[in-house]
Amino acid sequence: MSAYEVNFDGLVGPTHNYSGLAEGNVAARKNALTDSNPREAALQGLAKMKHLSDLGIRQGVLPPQDRPAVDMLRKLGFSGDDANVINLASAAAPGLLRACCSASSMWVANAATVSPGADTENAKVHITPANLPSQFHRSIEPSATAGVLQRVFNDERYFEHHDPLPPNLYLADEGAANHMRLCQSHAEAGLEIFVFGRSANREMPKPRNFPARQSLEASESIARLHRIRHSKALFVQQNPVAIDAGAFHNDVLAVTNCNVLLYHEAAFYDRLEVEEKITRACDYPVHFIRANEPDITLAEAISTYLFNSQLISLADGKMMILAPSECQESDSARTFLERVVRDAANPITRVEYVNLRQSMKNGGGPACLRLRIVLAEPEMERVMKNSRVILDENLYNELKAWIEKHYRDHISPPDLADPLLLRESRTALDELTRILALGQIYDFQKP
Repeated sequence: MSAYEVNFDGLVGPTHNYSGLAEGNVAARKNALTDSNPREAALQGLAKMKHLSDLGIRQGVLPPQDRPAVDMLRKLGFSGDDANVINLASAAAPGLLRACCSASSMWVANAATVSPGADTENAKVHITPANLPSQFHRSIEPSATAGVLQRVFNDERYFEHHDPLPPNLYLADEGAANHMRLCQSHAEAGLEIFVFGRSANREMPKPRNFPARQSLEASESIARLHRIRHSKALFVQQNPVAIDAGAFHNDVLAVTNCNVLLYHEAAFYDRLEVEEKITRACDYPVHFIRANEPDITLAEAISTYLFNSQLISLADGKMMILAPSECQESDSARTFLERVVRDAANPITRVEYVNLRQSMKNGGGPACLRLRIVLAEPEMERVMKNSRVILDENLYNELKAWIEKHYRDHISPPDLADPLLLRESRTALDELTRILALGQIYDFQKP
């Protein structure tokens, strides 16, 4: 049966802002409390989706979450109607209000871990939403994320949904940003690589400056829940040096597609052992494309998000890299990518650049904005029957008009206290659920 990879991108939400919330995220801290442009951010993300769709890549759309999260603020002691809750939080705890306004659900690489049916014992697509306990603003997301994924992937014959893991640091799970897959083709069983940064094992090396987010225990639990076929799960430690440099997720320094692993030499704790284990686990040749420190420094790799590029299979069997425009402006990143494309020994034949500056200023590149899901044809048919989230020309035009109608072109930190922002956001999201045929997925829509 044929199968292909679908990129489901998160739409940037109407409250997109720069609050510098993510510890260990260098870009987010650098741009904290500066002004943002939600309209431009959403249009940039949508333009990336449209470009890939035009290339023949199957492209899906996932909605933003409801923000400000007034229900969370009520749980933290603020009372009254929505406007009063926002005003009280703004006066007493502006940091909490900023966290509850975050549009971080746009980075759906952290939404869930997904294993395709080719890898699982019962041949179903297994989906586990991430619990995201390491950052408060992201820990608000799992319940709503699970609801959206259950709505889009809604047929128990093909999809098996699991609850997020219990929300604690022992089982800290940050989703697909720490999960890679190698395979000969998308339809065949693959090797699922779980990359962790922390463990209950005290002997494992740890970062010193920033906390590691993904735990080994969480990764092992997901592999068990997904019933991944014997010997097809590999657990690899992220390099503590990379975490301390700002690579808070594995996808900042490594990306896979089919039989290609593109990565920086500092990505893994023991890269030689990682390559050896992968080679033993795969009965097909794997292309290890590594950038060494003389090619591009660890700091430059993180600032340009070179390895947060999307590595994509094209219709002709070749691959392309979709890199952030910051790579084009970096001599070392651009030179490395051009060398990769010139090398006939690997299947990558082209590189293109995309402007995602609004997202990049908050520390999210092309790969952060998408959740990769391999679907067989019947599974894809169910997704298209359940909703209208697969991008085509008509949906693109409707979403573009929707963004231009509802989104502000400027948000400064004090604007988050404006109760009108909540009303504008909910009006937009209510209309979006009709455009995407998702039904009443938001709490504010329900009786």
